[in-house]
This record gives sequence, structure tokens and C-alpha cells, in this order.
Amino acid sequence: MAEPNSDAQGFPHFATQAIHAGQDPDQWRSQAMIPLISLSTTFKQNSPAVLSGGFEYTRGGNPTRKVYETCLAACENAQYALSFSSGLAATMSVIQTLSVGDHIVCCDDVYGGTNRYFNKVVSRQGITSTFVDCSKMENVRAAITPNTKLVWIESPTNPLLKLNDIRAITTLVHEINSEIIVSVDNTFMSSYFQHPLDLGADLVMHSITKYMNGHGDVLGGALCTNRKDLYDKLYFVQYAVGAVQSPMDCYLANRGLKTLALRMRQHQSNAFAVAKFLESNSRVVKTIYPGLPSHPQHELAVRQCKGFSGMVAFYIKGGLEQSETFLKSVKVFTLAESLGGFESLAELPARMTHASVSAEEREVLGISDTLIRLSVGLEEEADLVADIEQALNAAVPDSLL
Repeated sequence: MAEPNSDAQGFPHFATQAIHAGQDPDQWRSQAMIPLISLSTTFKQNSPAVLSGGFEYTRGGNPTRKVYETCLAACENAQYALSFSSGLAATMSVIQTLSVGDHIVCCDDVYGGTNRYFNKVVSRQGITSTFVDCSKMENVRAAITPNTKLVWIESPTNPLLKLNDIRAITTLVHEINSEIIVSVDNTFMSSYFQHPLDLGADLVMHSITKYMNGHGDVLGGALCTNRKDLYDKLYFVQYAVGAVQSPMDCYLANRGLKTLALRMRQHQSNAFAVAKFLESNSRVVKTIYPGLPSHPQHELAVRQCKGFSGMVAFYIKGGLEQSETFLKSVKVFTLAESLGGFESLAELPARMTHASVSAEEREVLGISDTLIRLSVGLEEEADLVADIEQALNAAVPDSLL
């Protein structure tokens, strides 16, 4: 077993931490400035079970993975981090710490893959889930039962960008039962804009595929915590199940962290410009962006986060035809799933990322055929706004205004 990654040098500012934590050249005999990629699957032992280098078999630990996990933990203000082969692999590992008869409370507006996994896979393992609007504390309180072991929330949520008050939820949950784990999917905000552990959460999950890596070339997930007992459980599951991230992907994701601060600032700047344009456009019914004062939870966003990220959602006037025409007309944005990369993406959640959510649930939540989700990238602001404008003009005729 590799040693936990809690030995990162502390720096007072995020960008410096992301560049230097865990990256000390003195850990390599060559004193390389860029961490090495260790592709070896196994490591020499001086005698049986005596590991002079701290590594035994790559499923249990790897030098490249340790460098990355140390940096990742520092970015999340965590003592421990574990990297996984995907975001859902990380989610699965959390569920593997539960037992038959346990219960999960999950926010109702949640990534479609999480909804699908909880409803169609975890439910067959004797673990039940209740989906509620966690922005209302009374819903959280009412959903908790004596066998609740996990509260799973996103903030902002996917795709409707609702805010959940992480501090209020964790305080309430732990007052009811201090043993319940509160886990926050921090994918939409990234470690740069939000630190759920500082707000009382027990666990943070990331789809590293998105903002944290930021280059659209890595599939990965991560879990971060300050609880040694929770880290030990999750490490055991990771080792036993084997859902680890490859050394090459760890190297790439570690590299992605080095520009996270710069990227997130630009994502936010561009998203502000796009959101303000959409809000003022007569071909748009409603614009959703936590950075806009019109967002119903803008005050919470300001209090809970250090920024607002690059995710924007809006309802286009008309129906499915207008949505499809808009998505076919964009030229700078690309019609594709995923988010958080340097390139701008647009998608229709009801037919794409959230198609596995039942039609009834989508209707209740407001995930209609006119809801479009944007991941605003790093292109020139003027080009992004111009692309949105021409696509709206092509999609929504004057007769609908």
C-alpha cells in the first residue's frame, strides 16, 4: 500500500499550490522538473513484503499517481485524494462502502449518469435512494431515515444549475446523525471556485474528465477527504475493485491542474458575457447562470463559492424544432456531451446527458426539450457571443417573438 498523499507543501494561494504541491524534483533521482510517467505495473521488493520504494503493484499505488493525488488533495484543501478511472468509478467506490438495507438521499436535479446508476444499478444491490430538492432544508430533513448512510449532492446541479447550501445541509445532516456521509460532486465548480470540505462536507467527488483536466483527453474521477477512516475504506475498495486511473492519465490530469486557475478565470469571464447576452435576447425565455443577479440563489453562490464557473443553461423560445436548429447552427460551439474543456460545447440534456432520466422526472424538474446546456470554453468572447446570436436567429423565427 502506498503512503497516503497528505504530505504536500502548503502554499497560501491556489495557483501556486496547483503548480508545486507534490511536484518536488528531489523525489526523482534525476531531479526532473516534470514528474515522471511510471508505467511499471510491479515494483522490486528487497525481501518478501518489504517495500523500500513504497510501492508493490500499480493497482495499489504508483509514483505518478501519488504525485497527482498529492497535488489534487492540496487543490481541494484535503488531506487525502484517490484517483479513479472515471467519475462514475469514483461514485461506485463510495457506494461499495455501503451495505444491503442502507439508504441514500440524493438531490433530484443530478447528473444523468448518477441518476441512472442509483436507480437502475444500486437499487438491485438492496440499497435504496430518495431524490429530493435539496435546496429546501425541510426536504432533506424529511428524506433522512434511520438507515440513511449517504447524502449525495451537487452544487450547482446538472443541468439546471440550482445551488445547494453545502454548509446548511452538512450541519443539518450531522445533527441528525453524525455517521451519515455528506458527499458533494464538485465537478461544475472545480476546486478553484469551491471547497466543499471547508463547508463541512465529508467527501468531495470530481469527474476529472471535466474542468480539472480541462483538455478533453482524459477520462478520470477523484475522491477527496480529510477523514482518515473514510480514506482507508475508500482505498480498500479501490484496491479490491481495481477502478484506478492509469499512470498516463494521472500524468495528463496532473498537468491539467497546472493551468486550472487561469482556465477557470477565463471560463467564467466568457460565461458571464454569454449569459448576459442570452438574458437580454428576445429569442430566449430564461437564462440560468449563478453569476447573474437574476439567479434565485445568486446570494448563496456569492457566499459559498469564489466564482461562478463556465456552465450556462437557457430555455429557447419555441419547441424541439428550435432547439435542434440552434444546436445544428452553432459554429464555434460544438454539439457534444461533456463539459469543462477548452472548447465550447452545447447539448440538449433531455435527449442527451439526461435521456436516461424518466420523462416524468424530467417534466417535474423542468428538463424540457427547450432547455439547452452550454459549456462555455476559452475561445474569444466576441466569437462566442456572435455564434450564439447567429444560431438563435437561425432557430427562432420572428413569428415566435
